[in-house]
Amino acid sequence: MRYDYAVVGGGIVGLATAHALAGRHPGARIVLLEKESGPAQHQTGRNSGVIHSGIYYAPGSLKARMCAAGVGSMMAFCDEHGLPYEQCGKVIVATAPEELPQLDRLYDRGLQNGLKVQKLSGEQVREYEPHVQAIAGIRVPSTGIVSYRQVSAVLVDLIRARGTEVRFGVKVERLTPTADGYEIGTSAGSFAARVLVNCAGLHSDRVARLAGTDPRSSIVPFRGEYYELRPERRSLVRGLIYPVPNPDFPFLGVHFTRMIDGSVHAGPNAVLAFAREGYRKADVNLRDLREVLANPGFRTLARQNLREGAMEMLRSWSKATFVRSLQRLIPEVSADDIVPCAAGVRAQALTPEGKLVDDFLLIDGPHALHVCNAPSPAATSSLEIGRAIAARVPAAPSRPTLSLTPQGVPA
Repeated sequence: MRYDYAVVGGGIVGLATAHALAGRHPGARIVLLEKESGPAQHQTGRNSGVIHSGIYYAPGSLKARMCAAGVGSMMAFCDEHGLPYEQCGKVIVATAPEELPQLDRLYDRGLQNGLKVQKLSGEQVREYEPHVQAIAGIRVPSTGIVSYRQVSAVLVDLIRARGTEVRFGVKVERLTPTADGYEIGTSAGSFAARVLVNCAGLHSDRVARLAGTDPRSSIVPFRGEYYELRPERRSLVRGLIYPVPNPDFPFLGVHFTRMIDGSVHAGPNAVLAFAREGYRKADVNLRDLREVLANPGFRTLARQNLREGAMEMLRSWSKATFVRSLQRLIPEVSADDIVPCAAGVRAQALTPEGKLVDDFLLIDGPHALHVCNAPSPAATSSLEIGRAIAARVPAAPSRPTLSLTPQGVPA
């Protein structure tokens, strides 16, 4: 069968894209291909479940715009489909005087991004989080928590109900351009599609190259390792507690997150994973590792961040060091209070010059659109990303060509 649209990737961005395509183009023939046995098996199902506010992102960036809109659309989606979520808010706290200028910059950025943010003294921080040690903070009330696995499961049901074919256990192995689309070779045979949408996450750069498109970056996998507070110590955390992030590093620092099931996670750190799906320290994929180590951009990044990288590695192997990071926020936490829990891997795009791509990266190609960088807050923004993609691909079947802006999304 020939399809109008083929979406590669069954994480929340791929599912949201298929959902938006089916809604915008009724009657179109759509197939979603996912190599795993079910949806949300990687970044989507292994993150902290935060509905991000958008405070961290550069004003006017795709992240800032889509995240701000995504908060409302994600919560509305949950209301419509009876999914549990909570708009619990979060505090970002400074624990040392040298962090105050960056805290002020974050506050200003929040205002620029249209957020209702509140400056807090140390005493006011403790009104929200009594166990936190801080000299100042910011309250971000729009932040929430949800299970993105549950959201993804509902999306699967919705897109199937609209006639989209969802094929799990199907790995894309080759892409052959044709006069009016692609021949898609997979582990389950061939598929033909007029338009390809690449939402392959950890493998998005490889899928883009299979399609003959330069992704202008390479995916570097960073593992985020978490601990969980023992049930009897969950009372130490009421909501979400974040440190002031390092402005030169794309990660938010070790923090506390109350999950929608009531558990409290502490983390993550950010260490190089030796496999794109390397959720354990012992996971090694030689192809993945060779690609990273041979990448001149990664070598540049490593040289420029030796101190931060060494600290992340030490925190990975030393529970005592991890605990000391947590104690900067909550001094009462001890090593006996936390136990290891599941890790995640962030698919972070890196340019050949050694710069971490700090925005969503959507690249157009002949009859295709490639989502080549969609780490956090992509889950929060997923419904908006899906709508933006659906708005740019042509209606089926009357328009045979694809025309996109340079960034692949509306200005």
